[in-house]
Amino acid sequence: MEPYADAVVETGNGVTLALDVTAGAKKKSFPAGYNEWRKSIRCQVTAPAVGGKANRAVIELIAGTFGIPRTDVNIVAGHTSSSKTVAIAGLSKYDVLMLLSSCGA
Repeated sequence: MEPYADAVVETGNGVTLALDVTAGAKKKSFPAGYNEWRKSIRCQVTAPAVGGKANRAVIELIAGTFGIPRTDVNIVAGHTSSSKTVAIAGLSKYDVLMLLSSCGA
C-alpha cells in the first residue's frame, strides 16, 4: 500500500508506529518521510531531547496530526532513543495509513 505500511502494526486496541525522531529540528513535521533501513516513519520536533521535552512534543504532534486526545498516544519503547515505538489507541492500521498518505510526505 504505502511505504509506511511496514512501520504501522495493528494491535488489540489500536496501532503502534515505529518512529525515527529528530529532536531540535528547525520545524516540526510528521510524517517527515520514511526510513527504509529502519522501516520507520520520520518525525521532527523542535523541542530539545532534554528532560522529556522531545517525547512530549512527539506525543503532541502525533495527537494533533490524527486529531485525537494526547491521552490516546503513548511512547511504549525508546524513551531515551531517537528510535521510538508509539502506541495509538482507537485507530486502525487502515485509518493511520490513509491519514499518513493524505499528509503527502
